[in-house]
Amino acid sequence: MKQFVAAAAVTVVLLHAMPAPAQENRALTLQEAVVLGKKNNKALLASAAKVDAAVARAGEARAALLPAVRMQAGYTHLSEVDPFQIMLPISPTPIQISPIILDGYSFRVGVQQPLFAGFRLSSNARAADLLAEASASDRKNDQADLVLTITGAYWTLYQTGQTKALMDENVTRLESYRKDTENLLKSGLATNNDRLRIEVQLANARLQQIDAANDVQVATVQLNNLLGLPLETRISTASQPGAGGEPASPAAAPPGQQSVLSRPDLQAMKTRVEASREYVTAAGSGWWPQVAFAGSYYYARPNPRYQPALDEFRGTWDVGVSLQWDIWTWMTPARQTEQASAQLRQNELVFAQMRDNAEVDLTRAQLAVERARKRITVAETGVQQSEENVRTLRDKYRNGLATSTEILDADLAMLQSKTNLMASRVELEVASARLTRALGIIE
Repeated sequence: MKQFVAAAAVTVVLLHAMPAPAQENRALTLQEAVVLGKKNNKALLASAAKVDAAVARAGEARAALLPAVRMQAGYTHLSEVDPFQIMLPISPTPIQISPIILDGYSFRVGVQQPLFAGFRLSSNARAADLLAEASASDRKNDQADLVLTITGAYWTLYQTGQTKALMDENVTRLESYRKDTENLLKSGLATNNDRLRIEVQLANARLQQIDAANDVQVATVQLNNLLGLPLETRISTASQPGAGGEPASPAAAPPGQQSVLSRPDLQAMKTRVEASREYVTAAGSGWWPQVAFAGSYYYARPNPRYQPALDEFRGTWDVGVSLQWDIWTWMTPARQTEQASAQLRQNELVFAQMRDNAEVDLTRAQLAVERARKRITVAETGVQQSEENVRTLRDKYRNGLATSTEILDADLAMLQSKTNLMASRVELEVASARLTRALGIIE
């Protein structure tokens, strides 16, 4: 027992001494991130499985239009009964008409082909094909949503990383201010209150630095989750805002319905409206007769169509046409047609509402792109002015010609202007992606 405990203790020590596996570091462009997401995202894979199921249901519906071939086989053992025999005056003994056969074998192959089903089968098949097409459009829509989500998460990670870099620069800059203040304090050109003011601002900057680092980790985990990567993977953003060029001008986008109707979600709903019309036709099939062709081949021992029965295999066949017509079912077809028609009206209204919402979404996306462009122009001017202001005040502060309040206010203004510029550039990228999504452009 002591040897076992000692061995366990040694194992624990060795495990702790082993270096921890290094976290994977990956530099990804936005396009590479989108490709990974399309390949690995579980929600998109589930959407693809829904398409496969819809295609299979469509195949099942079309199969109802084709001949169905069925086979049946069996074996039966019967209890003993008296033989079928008669007495004739000319014979002193009974004459057996048919022998008693206790074991029966049967094999039957039949084919059935519907000839007319009141348009029910053909309408159901067309509706199933349309629903499969709608599911494919749903998958395209899910993919477009995923691309937009990945794009937003990617630029969020970029923004948090840039914010962290700005916070690091700010801490470094404030530390240099503190050093300048200590030199001025020794020369009698600054007060202890100036030094404390710098210390407070530096402490706040370090807190912001910690928050920025935490935001980077959260954004990384969120992006890893979308891309199907291990959550601990470290990702660095290789794309830069504006690298893909300027987005298309809203004026160049086709106006109104010509643009939004290409969206996959509207295509899916439009196809479902068409499927609903087929279901209305199928619901009215109850008013029509059902006509089918049937044929079969029967191979049995004994075969009951041969009399007297013989204990041997014999084959027979039959063909025919059947007709079935529900003359009165208390207006059931009418009620079914009313239900299908109501569903059609509902889908038509949903499609109209989705189209209106898509137009609103397009307008909002166009305005957001224009807003982001204007914000970049203003922010760039603000950065230039704030950097020049900090440079001028920094020289004055070192010579004791500016106060600590002035240099700290200028520093804060520069940090805010740089943050605004970076956020505006990210905003333009995300707004451009939303505009692409609103236009129904599939990447």
